[in-house]
Amino acid sequence: MMKKLHYLDYGLFIPYLILCGIGIVMVYSSSSFVAAQNGITPTGYLFKQLMWVVAGLFVTFTCMNLKIEFFKQTKLLGTLGFAMLAVLVVLRLIGKSINGAAGWIILGPVSIQPAEFCKFYLIIYLAAIIAQREAHFGVARFSELGSQFMMLFAMIFLIFIQPDLGGATINLAIAAVILFASGISFYVGVGVFAGVVAVFEWILVPLVSKLPQSAFANSYQLRRFVGFLNPFETASGAGTQLVNSYYAISNGGLLGVGIGNSLQKRGYLPEPNTDFIMSITAEELGLLGVVFVMILLAVMIGRMIFIGVRSDNTFNSLVCYGVAAYMTIQAFINIGGIVGLIPITGVTFPFISYGGSSMVVLTLSLGLVLNISALEKMKRANTVRQAG
Repeated sequence: MMKKLHYLDYGLFIPYLILCGIGIVMVYSSSSFVAAQNGITPTGYLFKQLMWVVAGLFVTFTCMNLKIEFFKQTKLLGTLGFAMLAVLVVLRLIGKSINGAAGWIILGPVSIQPAEFCKFYLIIYLAAIIAQREAHFGVARFSELGSQFMMLFAMIFLIFIQPDLGGATINLAIAAVILFASGISFYVGVGVFAGVVAVFEWILVPLVSKLPQSAFANSYQLRRFVGFLNPFETASGAGTQLVNSYYAISNGGLLGVGIGNSLQKRGYLPEPNTDFIMSITAEELGLLGVVFVMILLAVMIGRMIFIGVRSDNTFNSLVCYGVAAYMTIQAFINIGGIVGLIPITGVTFPFISYGGSSMVVLTLSLGLVLNISALEKMKRANTVRQAG
């Protein structure tokens, strides 16, 4: 199957490589102070990110060259689903808590976040069961597949109660997009989005704004809501992350202060190499640097949607839409958090932020879309040869 490499989609692959290159530079620049605080050499995070990028390339090409039927196997999907449920349950009980969420498995120097892998699993599982149902019985109604969705809803609930609001939101959004795109139910797809917005606007924001400050003392997530609602009034407490993000963006202006010259990464802005790496990017590379990164990601997302639209295979199309939704929502939540449009949720920016679990899942997803793109190109080439 290595012949698929001859049909590599450069419209996806080149922006991915450039984003990874920018990510390596920005992780190195943004992590220098953090590394010193943690007793790590200045290049510690750089070498780890390089390792994850190289591993990501291997994952991408491996996933691209697997047979597409591998991802549709009922036994494989069932086994992976129950395994993920079991891991999420165990994590809720004894998981390592980082930034208020018990969602990490620590294996020596490596930290694994199972909720990240749920995103990829959700995409292939939903695409597979919908495509299978459509192949045998035509377009299904939501009620006909309700029992098969229960496992996914259980996963999202377990992620939510870790608590990981960002991860749960991304998974919900992916599910909504795939359901909407499949034609199963317009109302279910729209309803999920409307429900998330309604809960946020009419319940969470009014509730948090009325609670006394003492209620937030032991809740990392509630403090983030307070920081979102009143950042400058709580600049020395809950609002410090958002306020320092504003300072970083303001310092950068249009052209930035130059790579390595950020002030906010020097102990003012927490998680500068992960959650807030785009704030440091804005400070060092300026608005133009951020726009360039966003354009590269938009090119990838647009290309994925185009591949999905052109495919006449339900599974292939839904995977493309699901991966596009995954990257879009994750980027929106990250950028929305650092500019104060939504509460900060600890979501990383695709291909730029430091992190192994995120990089592996992103490259798994990208590899599968590249696989689909190659198959579509091979199919068109065969059609042309037969017609000639």
